[in-house]
Amino acid sequence: MRKLLLALPLLVAVPYIANGESAMAPKVVDTSKIAGGTYVVESTHALIGWKVDHFGFNDYFGIFGNPTGTLKLDTADPAKSSVSIDIPISGLVTASDGLTGHMKTPDFFNAAVHPSAKFVSTMVKVDGTKAMIHGDLTILGVTKPVVLDAKLSGAGINFRSKKETVGFHATASIKRSEWGMGKYVPAVGDKVDLDISVAFEK
Repeated sequence: MRKLLLALPLLVAVPYIANGESAMAPKVVDTSKIAGGTYVVESTHALIGWKVDHFGFNDYFGIFGNPTGTLKLDTADPAKSSVSIDIPISGLVTASDGLTGHMKTPDFFNAAVHPSAKFVSTMVKVDGTKAMIHGDLTILGVTKPVVLDAKLSGAGINFRSKKETVGFHATASIKRSEWGMGKYVPAVGDKVDLDISVAFEK
């Protein structure tokens, strides 16, 4: 029962991680009211979801929580904006306590030696409320280029924190073996789909 209760938040999140959208009608964001400057990750509600094929039978989902980082937003020239995100491996959650622990061992993330992963943008190509964010992703001490397909998902004043907030949704796919994480490939898929939902506040 305890494991089921621990898994419920993840199970609730899976449809959103899998589809990237809710059933609600798309909203229009007034970008003219967004202020430039430096924003920080609102860590409490930021999630980095991942999906990988498991033995060819089904997809398995997990999430990373509690990331930290900054967004430097240039509203005059959005292409000059930049983002940096630190992802603590301790924030890894799956529906299985045993699997979560195993993924922190040297078979996968080797959390004792590499307690975090990091993404740092190198170039931003903006098209309206969408952007292709090119950057470097570091996992296990290995740095490789990744492109995030991002879109602005919301902006305004958070009614609870009273802080100016901007939110983004982004997706990407990587091959974990390129970062030295090839354990069980191909039985467990090499391709990992990422689904990212992050709000920044100032």
